[in-house]
Amino acid sequence: MPYANVNGTTLYYEDEGTGPALLFLHGWGTSGRVWGAQLPAFVEDHRVVTVDWRGCGRSDRPAAGNDIDGVVGDVVALIGALGLDRPVVVGSSIGAVFALELALRHPGLVGGAVSVDGSAHWPTLDPSSSDLVGELREDRAGTVAGWVPGWFGPDAPPALADWTVRQILDSGVFIDRQFDRALAYDPRPALPELRVPVHYVHGELSHIPVAISRECAALTPGAEVRVIAGSGHMPHQERPAAFNAALRDLLTAIRVGVPA
Repeated sequence: MPYANVNGTTLYYEDEGTGPALLFLHGWGTSGRVWGAQLPAFVEDHRVVTVDWRGCGRSDRPAAGNDIDGVVGDVVALIGALGLDRPVVVGSSIGAVFALELALRHPGLVGGAVSVDGSAHWPTLDPSSSDLVGELREDRAGTVAGWVPGWFGPDAPPALADWTVRQILDSGVFIDRQFDRALAYDPRPALPELRVPVHYVHGELSHIPVAISRECAALTPGAEVRVIAGSGHMPHQERPAAFNAALRDLLTAIRVGVPA
């Protein structure tokens, strides 16, 4: 199995195909497995890399570095270790925050970013977000089992939510510290200064309002928002054909440097 040692942490990754590089970043507590419907769609004409970021999936579960800075630093090191040439970074949920921060902090390292149902500043607007860490500490299994089904649209198969719950419960407890920074995170002031293309994909029925991505896109030079009808928070899993078509259009726009 492929592992990379970066910043004192061992990360599991998968690297398939040749062509322009795509780097997929999963959301909180899941793993690179969530991109299973994207791999066959893109691996024939792209170099596709998925990674389990620290604390998740098959990677190490260190007590330290479980914040935006830590994961972004890991991804920067992974890009160097794998010799990725300006990958487009596609991130889901809090993975979209990591993708956006890579574009903001390291514009020479990445070719662009796609935010998939990114949380952005939404936790600062949701009063329940501040209670989540305490609830996870008191009843992790019950909190996750009660929360995660609401991520998905009404037509998503129940097994998808069940699988997501299992992945989260199998990940490390220290990833909860991601929420501490998320409660104060707001990228909006920095978005007009982006120097690489960034676009947004959002599930129509997501518990994170589509308005969050629309607001961020309005501040992002040249950005477009693609709304995936009938999908909740995980459009790449719930509506993979529609998501893959939207992503392919956005990748073309990123490469030619025009709005999608």
